[in-house]
Amino acid sequence: MKKKIIAIIVVLLLICSCLYFIKNDKSNPNELTLFGNIEIRQVDMSFQAAGQILEMLKEEGDSVSKGELIAILDDRDYKSNLDKAEADVLTTLALKNEAQQQYDKQLPLCADNTISKQDCDTLLNTKDRTAADYNAASAQRDYAQNQYDYTKMYAPDDGIVTVRVQEPGATVTKGQSVYTISKNKPVWIRAYVNETDLGNIAYGMKAKVLTDSKDPKTGEIREYDGYIGYISPVSEFTPKTVQTEDLRTDLVYRIRVYVDEVDEFLRQGMPTTIKINLN
Repeated sequence: MKKKIIAIIVVLLLICSCLYFIKNDKSNPNELTLFGNIEIRQVDMSFQAAGQILEMLKEEGDSVSKGELIAILDDRDYKSNLDKAEADVLTTLALKNEAQQQYDKQLPLCADNTISKQDCDTLLNTKDRTAADYNAASAQRDYAQNQYDYTKMYAPDDGIVTVRVQEPGATVTKGQSVYTISKNKPVWIRAYVNETDLGNIAYGMKAKVLTDSKDPKTGEIREYDGYIGYISPVSEFTPKTVQTEDLRTDLVYRIRVYVDEVDEFLRQGMPTTIKINLN
């Protein structure tokens, strides 16, 4: 009798357990779950002119704002070239104005042949030559101004300095890397979808992006709204550091899920879970 009662109790417990798990099973067959990482967008910063670095104003890990000054070259030679170019502009401008005045003054005399045709041609040639000299000097001044401006480096966008390549005193060439900056925006998650699910997703489809971090104030996983902004037309093998023979035969398609409302807790490179409602 006791054995029957124990058996009945065990059966009832098993039934209750099954009902509990069925009731609490929140898996949604119409929900696609993907895993990915926030893509890191980096910019290699370099000067557009060669020279010796005078100041490096940022360290690795520092935040930068768009247009913020982050490095300076020794600009003495470039400043001298600019001063000379500006002086040449003033000199050629004076010669140009003088030639124009002489031409305007003598033009009536050329019209009635008071002065020789050769003298008139000389006046015209002098006017044109001095005007060309002035234009060339102005172009050289603009070039010198650009070279002088290139001795200062500004952040192209909001971001974080991930690598500081050079130090003050180093001599760099044009285009040589000085900083590497990770941009804050736009933020997207790189994920991969199986071929069997490819036909169920579309551009603009909304998605929920969840991180592994919990908000200490609410105790809830941090959640962000996103949307599918890119679907690769080319399949590739499952990207794994270590692959088995079975995994190597699975073809997947890369997608990007963009997140618009970004805060300081959504970091570049962090792993995320993506929930896409297929309905």
